[in-house]
Amino acid sequence: MTTSTVLLVADLTGVAVFAASGASAAVAKRLDLFGVVFVGVVAALGGGIFRDLVINEVPPLAFADWRYAATAAATAAAVFWLHPQLARLRTTVLVLDAAGLGLFTVTGTLKALDAHVPAVGACMIGVLTAIGGGLGRDLLTGEIPVVLRREIYALAALAGSILVALLSAYGQAHAAGLIVAIAFVFVLRLVALRRRWSAPVATLRPPRTGTRGPRG
Repeated sequence: MTTSTVLLVADLTGVAVFAASGASAAVAKRLDLFGVVFVGVVAALGGGIFRDLVINEVPPLAFADWRYAATAAATAAAVFWLHPQLARLRTTVLVLDAAGLGLFTVTGTLKALDAHVPAVGACMIGVLTAIGGGLGRDLLTGEIPVVLRREIYALAALAGSILVALLSAYGQAHAAGLIVAIAFVFVLRLVALRRRWSAPVATLRPPRTGTRGPRG
């Protein structure tokens, strides 16, 4: 397969898994059919729209290619109707989100590199592509966005985008190399969840409440 075909397949797969992730989160919040599909579409297409606008690919593929919106909407609707068969929705959401994170990290970084964005900028675009959909999903369902918590999320996307940039620099950005990069982000995210890895947070010291006695 050519690189463009691999990108298209990975992009649509990422759209499907993020749509399923967003729809599963919406089902867990007991939204109606429209709400589930809307959240699924936002989760699936938000990051890609940001990516295309930044690299000046207008209109974004989400609007120019019907397959993107159709894939997102159909997947979200399928989750709405089939959710009784999806046991343990929270686990399902986390696994699908990890898969979407890996797919969108790789496609976002590679598309930025193909648009001649320097490696550092391409990595930033890859990260923002990966976290954009999940950010929209969490905000719409009333959750603190995963990217703002202590969990290893954006850092996993950053590691994956750096790997893609290195593969591209050494001429290894073919199908097998991209699959390895996707799997790397996916596994890193799930292992971080399993082992409860987290980024450091600032330690807040309680204010001093004692008062000085009168001077003698």
